[in-house]
Amino acid sequence: MARAVLWQRVEGFIIFAAGLALFWHANGTMPWWGAILIFFAPDLTFLGYLLGPRIGALCYNAVHIYAFGTALFAIGLILPIPLLAALGALWLAHSGFDRMLGYGLKSPEGFAITHLGRIGKQS
Repeated sequence: MARAVLWQRVEGFIIFAAGLALFWHANGTMPWWGAILIFFAPDLTFLGYLLGPRIGALCYNAVHIYAFGTALFAIGLILPIPLLAALGALWLAHSGFDRMLGYGLKSPEGFAITHLGRIGKQS
């Protein structure tokens, strides 16, 4: 594993842990089972791949960038809407979790080609 990829995976772990800590702090009412559902909700963007790799990558990347969860969290703090802050923290944690596992942002060339390198079995 290249050093740059290792550091991005470490960064993903830190974002994951920070997102969970922010959720723990921001959450006032969401039950644990709701948090688990919301945590995995960004993976529904895989459905975009039914429309082809370009649309799939666009859908996946739009939701899996760190900025998406960060923006939701910040808006939730500013307005203040604790539920929105909690949702943003979970979204951020999910993006970090994916990066930690090596699932990077997708290339329009195909699902297995990411900014962290190829994923899956190598041919």
